[in-house]
Amino acid sequence: MRNRLFLLTIFVLSLALHVLCGDTYSRYDFPPGFVFGSATSAYQVEGAASEDGRTPSIWDTFARSGYANGATGDIAVDQYHKYKEDVHLMAEMGLDAYRFSISWSRLIPNGRGPVNPKGLKYYNNLINELISHGYDGGIVPPRHCSPPFGINCTRGNSSSEPYIVVHNILLAHASAARLYKKTYQGKQHGFIGISVYTTGNFPLTNSAEDLIATQRANDFFVGWIVNPLVFGDYPDIMKKIAGSRIPTFTNHESELVRGSFDFIGIIHYSSYYVQDDSGSWGLKQRDFNTDLAIKMLNIENPSLSYELPILPWGLQSVLEYFKQVYGNPSIYIVENGQRDKRNSTLEDTSRVNYLQAYIGSILDAVRFVSVVPSVCIV
Repeated sequence: MRNRLFLLTIFVLSLALHVLCGDTYSRYDFPPGFVFGSATSAYQVEGAASEDGRTPSIWDTFARSGYANGATGDIAVDQYHKYKEDVHLMAEMGLDAYRFSISWSRLIPNGRGPVNPKGLKYYNNLINELISHGYDGGIVPPRHCSPPFGINCTRGNSSSEPYIVVHNILLAHASAARLYKKTYQGKQHGFIGISVYTTGNFPLTNSAEDLIATQRANDFFVGWIVNPLVFGDYPDIMKKIAGSRIPTFTNHESELVRGSFDFIGIIHYSSYYVQDDSGSWGLKQRDFNTDLAIKMLNIENPSLSYELPILPWGLQSVLEYFKQVYGNPSIYIVENGQRDKRNSTLEDTSRVNYLQAYIGSILDAVRFVSVVPSVCIV
């Protein structure tokens, strides 16, 4: 299969599971309604960075300034011009679903104001092509930070801005979800959700400090987004630690945000040991990381090959956490896969091994924990 696809395999499911791992299986071992698909990010695949009215995004500026070791998304895999071939290849592979992102600097080049008709045409064409093939329907922003929490900071406030940004994202998401559910969902029968970056978090020791730190990691990484969606407010520990730097939901905003999703998208690649580092709370200057106050340590010795360790039980622990804490919401795993170096060989057995382990562990959960995935489309 051509490198141009540059697609991450994703698995769509609504389940919670324990830790086993299947070695031999086929697609037909999965129950009806289990959806296999692929996913891309606009900057990684579209190319055409300066064509048809598109303006630079922060990642264009970041990459062209030399911070990505000479790599840019100016051409990428040229999906902007070759989307028809990409969709054909996906259909030929037998993928059930495709998740793509939108380049807002292509769709609304000035950030506000009119929509770029050529950008809109591209996404309409892509969607139409998908339909015709049976598909219905960083640590900190580059250089936007404040000392001592970032490098080459030009503007920003690392102490409070991350909390403000996420607050506004949640409010914007909730407003869009309300509009969609009220105006379009009944006609289109679509689903709306939000994605969360997750890691499998395990205490380094059985000490009370590390156990509490592990729960704090879950609250800061997952609860920061999901608690407002399910319960209408941030985790208590976040409000206690961040204080006035984290915004407060009004009663109206809390009601707007709570329940504003049909599914939660999970991004998951690896797992870590968590060690308490609450001594950082004594620092005069604080940001999200010092508020979090943990150290994340590799579970396995770092590989010299640049690859991620294969720890599928970490993803299972994340799914079990969602079941226990959030009432088993519908889950789409929107990103999961092995990384490799740019321009590396397509003889990528490490990626095959990684995906086989994760898919096998999910199948074991379906078989032995009686987990039934929901019928869903990414």
